[in-house]
Amino acid sequence: MNVVNRAKAPTPKFFRVLRTIGLALLAVSGAVLTAPVALPAIVTTIGGYVAVAGGVATAISQLTIEPEKAAVKKKNVQ
Repeated sequence: MNVVNRAKAPTPKFFRVLRTIGLALLAVSGAVLTAPVALPAIVTTIGGYVAVAGGVATAISQLTIEPEKAAVKKKNVQ
């Protein structure tokens, strides 16, 4: 199974929730990092780490599949 098929395959409920949390972390960290006010260095550092964590959580969650449903979908496609 290639990456495109994995991304299109059904995702388990837990990982859908985790993907949503990752996207929220990305949004919050993006807002903090692009704030038009001067923030302490520690805040921007933490914002960068949160952005990376959110991106990784989102990517991993999107590529996690339910094997049973993916196998059924693959049979129907062929």
